[in-house]
Amino acid sequence: MKKLNSILTALLMSGTILATPTFAQEYKHVDIKPLDPAYFIPKRHEGRTYLITGGARGIGGASAIRLAREGANVVIFDVLEKEGKETVEQIRKEGGKAEFIKGDVRSNDDLQRAVNVALTTFGELNGALNAAGIMAATAPDAKFDYQKQKSLMPSPIADASDEYFNTLMDVNAKGIFNSMRVELKPILKQGKGGAIVNICSIAGLTGLAGNSAYVSSKHACNGLTRNGAIDYAPNGIRINSVNMAATETAMTDMAIKYVMAASKENPNPEAVNMGRAKTMSLLAYADSKKRQATVWEQASVICFLLSDEASNLTGGLFATDGGWTAY
Repeated sequence: MKKLNSILTALLMSGTILATPTFAQEYKHVDIKPLDPAYFIPKRHEGRTYLITGGARGIGGASAIRLAREGANVVIFDVLEKEGKETVEQIRKEGGKAEFIKGDVRSNDDLQRAVNVALTTFGELNGALNAAGIMAATAPDAKFDYQKQKSLMPSPIADASDEYFNTLMDVNAKGIFNSMRVELKPILKQGKGGAIVNICSIAGLTGLAGNSAYVSSKHACNGLTRNGAIDYAPNGIRINSVNMAATETAMTDMAIKYVMAASKENPNPEAVNMGRAKTMSLLAYADSKKRQATVWEQASVICFLLSDEASNLTGGLFATDGGWTAY
C-alpha cells in the first residue's frame, strides 16, 4: 500500500494524473430547488382525455392532478380503490374532470372497462400514462413484513423465487403490453394521433444490483416503448418512456425498509454487495440533504411528453434520474 501511494503521489506531481479540483473552495454550494407542486401550465391539455394506469398515488397520481389542472379529462385506473377515489375527489374539488376505475393491468377485461369509461364519459381517448408497476411481488398496499415476504422481495438471480420473477414480469412487462394494446386501438380508430408515456426506471436502462426481475421487466417496458414508437409513428402516435432514480413514493419507502431489514439479517461487512458501488444520482449526491426526486418533478416531464410541445419526440427513453445514468 505504501508503494502504491508513493507511485500515485509521483504521478500526481508529474502531471500524469490531474488532481480533482476542489470546487467547493472556490464557488458557493447551491441546492437545486424542487419544483413547486402547485405549478402547472394552464390549458396545455385542454379538452383531451388520458387514461392513467397506476394513477391512484405517487407519480401517476401527481401526473393525473397536473394533467387535470392543465385542462385534461383523466380516467384513473388502479388496484388501490381508496387512494384512487381520493385523487379523483381532489381533482374534482379543483374543478377538474376525473373518473376512477378499479382494476389490475394483468386483466384485459379491467383495462377495457377503463377505456370504455373514457370513451363514453369524455367522447374519445387522446393518450395514456402507464404508471402501474411494482418492485416486489407484494400487493401495493401490503404492510411490510420482511420475514414473511422475503421470497417476494428484490433478489439476485440465484436467490429469486418463481413468484417474485413471474409477478414482476406479469405486472411490469405484460401489464405494459396489455395497457398499450387496449389504449392504441381507440386512438388508431379516431385517426387524430396521440401520445403515450410509459413509466419504466433506471432499471430499464442499466443493471440494478439485487433486482433481477425488476431490471428484466423494466428493460421489457423500454423495449415495448421503442417498438410501439416505430410501429405507430405513421399514425401520428408518439410513445416515450421516463426512467427515474429514487423518487419520493411508497415504492421507494418499501425498498428502503427492505434494504435495512436485509442488512440486519446479514451484517457481514466483508460480504460483497454491489449495491453499495453506487447509491445516489448526481443531484442527490450534490444536494446538502441528499434529497430524492419528487413526484411533481417527474410529472412535469410526463405532462410535457404528452403535450404538443414534444411533437418531435418519440421512441425516447428519457432518463429523469438526476444524472444517475450519466456516470
